[in-house]
Parts: sequence; C-alpha cells; structure tokens
Amino acid sequence: MRVSDIIEKITRGTVEVISPEGLEAKLTYSQKNKKPLVIKAGFDPTAPDIHLGHTVLLNKLKLFQDLGHRVFFLIGDFTAQVGDPTGKDQLRRKMSLAEIKSNAQTYKKQVFKILDVRKTEVVFNSRWLAKLSPQDMLELTAHLTVAQMLARADFKKRFESGKEISLLEFIYPLLQGYDSVHLKADIELGGSDQKFNLLMGRQLQEAYGQPPQVVIMTPLLEGTDGIQKMSKSLGNYIGINEKSDDIFGKIMSISDELMFRYYELLTGFDLNAVKILHPKEAKLQLAQTIVSNFYSSNVAQKAREQFESVFSQHQIPDDIAEHKLQNHEDVLSILVTAKLAPSKNEARRLIQQKAISLDGNLIDNEHAKITKGVLRVGKRRFLRLI
Repeated sequence: MRVSDIIEKITRGTVEVISPEGLEAKLTYSQKNKKPLVIKAGFDPTAPDIHLGHTVLLNKLKLFQDLGHRVFFLIGDFTAQVGDPTGKDQLRRKMSLAEIKSNAQTYKKQVFKILDVRKTEVVFNSRWLAKLSPQDMLELTAHLTVAQMLARADFKKRFESGKEISLLEFIYPLLQGYDSVHLKADIELGGSDQKFNLLMGRQLQEAYGQPPQVVIMTPLLEGTDGIQKMSKSLGNYIGINEKSDDIFGKIMSISDELMFRYYELLTGFDLNAVKILHPKEAKLQLAQTIVSNFYSSNVAQKAREQFESVFSQHQIPDDIAEHKLQNHEDVLSILVTAKLAPSKNEARRLIQQKAISLDGNLIDNEHAKITKGVLRVGKRRFLRLI
C-alpha cells in the first residue's frame, strides 16, 4: 500500500497531526526497512468501563495493528494515582490502589473486544514510573517550567479564579511524557484535550536524545445527548460491555446529525455512500455494525430484529427482567436496584426527562405510587414489576 493511502486511512476523523511530515517520514522509513513502528496510547483506569468514546482511539490502534506495527496499550495505573488535571476545574478525588487495580483488570479484559490479543502489548506504567528515584524525578521536573504550566487554558482559568492547583498536578504531564521515553514511542495517539500532555512526550524524548514522536489527536466523541462528550458520570455513554440490545437501542436514539459523526469516527464506511441511505436505514446499519464489533454478526442481527419488533410494532419483549416489589419501595430505589439507573440522582433526571412510564402511564413524580406492571425506561428498557 502506498504511504499516501496509509496516511489517508490513519488521519480519517482526526483533529490534528504533529507533524504530518514526521508521520510520512516514519511510515516511509518503516516500509522501506520493514521495521514496525512503536505505537502508544495510554488509558488511566479511572472508571471500570470502556465506552464508545474510548473506542475512537482503540480503532486507530487496531488500524495500526492491521498495518503491521507494534501496538502498546498502556494502562496508567501509576498516573491514575496522580490524576490527570486536563479539563478539571478543581482538585481530583484521590483513587485508592484497590480501585485502580480493579478498573485496570476490567480494562484489560474489555479492550480485546477491539484489539487483536496476539498483536497487543499491554503494559502498566507503574512498572517503570514506580522505580524512578528522587533524583530521577528532580531531573524530570527540570524539563518543565511553571510558566508553561500556567499557560495551559485549564490551569490559567483555575489560577485566575483563585482555585487550588497542586504541585502533583504539574507532575502528571511529565509522567505521561516519560512513558513515551521509556517505550521509545514513534507515534502516540490521544484525545484533542490531551495536546499539552502529548507534546510533553515529544519534548522529553528530544531531551533524552530520542527522535520526537508523532502525535495524532482524535476528537472527543459526543455522548447520546449530542452535546457533551461521552461520559459515564453524565449518563450519556454507551459501554462496550452493555447488552447487545441496549447498545443497539442507544445508537438508534441518537440524532441523525450525530449518526454521521459516529460513522466517521467509529466505522470505516464510505461516508458518501452512507449519505444516500434513508436516515433510518443508515442508523440501523450503524447500530448493527457497532454491535457486531463487540459481539458477532448473528447477535447484531438478532438485536436489530428485536429492535424492529419492539419499537416499530410497539411490542414488549418476552424476556424482560423481573423485580419483586417491596413494601414502601419508590421508583428511585427500583431503578437503582434493577440497574436501570446508576444512582438516584440519575433516576431523578430520567423522571424529569419524562423517560419513565408504568403500563403506558407517565411517571412524573419520584413519590408516585408504584404498582405491579411493566416499567419502561426510555424507548428500549423494560422491567416487569411483580
């Protein structure tokens, strides 16, 4: 394959490449010398689930695997203890080691729904960062100035508003950058909000006598609301470990405009071919494709048939979960217990959005009397109350 064609595939849906000339040079050298490049992407295990927002990067890693390069899936178990300050307007909650380790193992399992297990090198950055001596850390800090840090938009805003910034937060970009030094990365992938941290990798590599890595930045995928970036805390996420029917239904709930963005960032489909499809058919195809990526084509086909049966013909599925009502149990408790909402606050938000009904009757009050029947949450989730 020509290098120009490879670059076109790699840069589809990206925000910025630093630098394009460097990317071309590295790919040309790799092809000419039959030497795979070292590709790195880091993920701090700050939550237990991987969602579609994460898969924008994972799909790029898979592409590099398919092109024959060496892919490192880096789990930031050490950096998670420090906490990435990117985009934060206050000090982050410190995570326990047990929480980080548990999330890290979950990440490790889920990632192979996308990446090829035989071609993926999973590494934990505690293996080298925990071994840095005080002298090593002091040497690292010499490569970053306070002026550089305060030039960051998020830090500048916090500093000017009088909000606290810890010295620990200054260290984070250096640790992420040192990961690139240790792995001798040729290319690092990251979200567009990570630009400062990604560039630190280039800066440190040059300081340590290595060729600077190429940085490829991907956009932040909007969640199902089409407004804010996908996030579990905002309740607008689609987890790759969710049930196939739930993934399918959530994708069908997004807007037509957002659907084309999902096509661009999450699939390899020809966008011109997608645009000539009827929007409903295009969305069905998108949902089926994404479900098949995490399960199988047969499971995806069944999810489509289930969706069309339930939502086109307004039927209630036969195999819905059941919940035995307890005395004085309110709708908030039911939703949380049945895992239809992650918290009571999220359950209240669903009520406010008029997303909950019982036997077709809207529930618009968290104190409403709950009786036996079929509880419906949104367009795609049901619970039989007995």
